[in-house]
Amino acid sequence: MKSEMNRLFEDKRCVHVLYAYQGRSNYVKQVLGFIQDGIKAGEHVILIENEPVYRLIEKELSRLLTEEDRSYVHRINNFDFYFSSGSYHPPAIVEHFQKSVEPFVENNVSFRSWAHVEWASMEEPLHIIEDFERIVDRAVHEYSFPLICAYEDERMPDYLIDILMETHPYVLMEEEFITSKQYQA
Repeated sequence: MKSEMNRLFEDKRCVHVLYAYQGRSNYVKQVLGFIQDGIKAGEHVILIENEPVYRLIEKELSRLLTEEDRSYVHRINNFDFYFSSGSYHPPAIVEHFQKSVEPFVENNVSFRSWAHVEWASMEEPLHIIEDFERIVDRAVHEYSFPLICAYEDERMPDYLIDILMETHPYVLMEEEFITSKQYQA
């Protein structure tokens, strides 16, 4: 039986999803489902994740998947990804992403991506996140792949929630996908 996620991704390859997660166990469960569904669909998975959470995910993956299946998972350290230029700088992040997906795009290999978005404090200029998410939304359409952007729910001020609802056409609510009524293409 296909998951709701795989049905959505089959219908539309260009899917940009917001996931405002609550609690690490729910988060890890969703990531594991995303990875397993991707592998079942024959897709490589680019996982942009921090080291402590990745260790938990990797431990579960070693239990759930064969070594060959695990070779479809490509992890990028999210700190290195988002702060490769020394700060949260959208053009540098986009360049890093383009280099990461280039082998898949050039070889016509299907992939999906999960990005755990974190920052040190809520003092960060949130308009930069809006700029970045709009760039990412265009990239999802350009490269034709599904992307889930995961943000910790309790660390999101209302202003950021509004930005994210405007820049993500879909929202993952633990077990179902909904369409964002605030999305602005």
